[in-house]
Amino acid sequence: MSPSAVAAERRALPWVKLEKQYVFDTVGGKRTLAQLFEGRSQLIVYHFMWRWDLGQGCASCSFFADHVDGANIHLANHDVTFVAISRGRLADLEAYRKRLGWRFKLISSYGSDFNYDYHVSFAKEELARGKIYYNYATIEDEKYLSDELPGFSVFYKDENGDVFHTYSSYARGGDLLLGAYNFLDLTPKGRNEREIMDWVKRNDEYESAGATIQRIADHDAGVLRHSHPRIRQVARTQTVATFRREHAGRSCRCVRRRVYRRPSW
Repeated sequence: MSPSAVAAERRALPWVKLEKQYVFDTVGGKRTLAQLFEGRSQLIVYHFMWRWDLGQGCASCSFFADHVDGANIHLANHDVTFVAISRGRLADLEAYRKRLGWRFKLISSYGSDFNYDYHVSFAKEELARGKIYYNYATIEDEKYLSDELPGFSVFYKDENGDVFHTYSSYARGGDLLLGAYNFLDLTPKGRNEREIMDWVKRNDEYESAGATIQRIADHDAGVLRHSHPRIRQVARTQTVATFRREHAGRSCRCVRRRVYRRPSW
């Protein structure tokens, strides 16, 4: 079956109207699920695993999260809001998000039934029985017996403000959104893994991560040296990364045979 045919069948699935109220902790305060749409009609939620035993996010979830920011500007301009939701506490999630350099919203469902209702968090009693309901099946495989597991859920809000659950996907269902895997599938060695994602690390844990960050910093410093004085002035009080994000896509000019982005003041 072609990807287009699969997508058509996905859109034809029945919708379930939400009757239950969910409230989340966000940087801007408490928000209901309906408020997370931010004026758009479609919402994609990534169920992000928080590793309570490690005090940080799951490495595989973090691998996916590295793919989000590039696409998110396009989604936001095409009637789709993306948000990652985790049972981790908001302060921990914010620190982790900043550590790995993400710009998308990572919010907390701590104290809510949301994760349990969407079958990505599991009670101690379930784990003690050695059975959980995940990915539309009862699972007894030990490798899945974790208090948190990943997935996606999609919601729609109509003109009356009613919210509907339209789709959820779990486990390998998110592979189609992993751009790095698609690149690897083009290569002779392919994904080159014995077990799923056994090679994946958080983006600041690779041996080359420090050198890569330094190269980016050196490049940004070079841009500032040859930029408009106003850019240098603003950069004294803003990080280069923040500055470049805020002014991305503005008009360009050529400086010393190299093209740099320049804001319209």
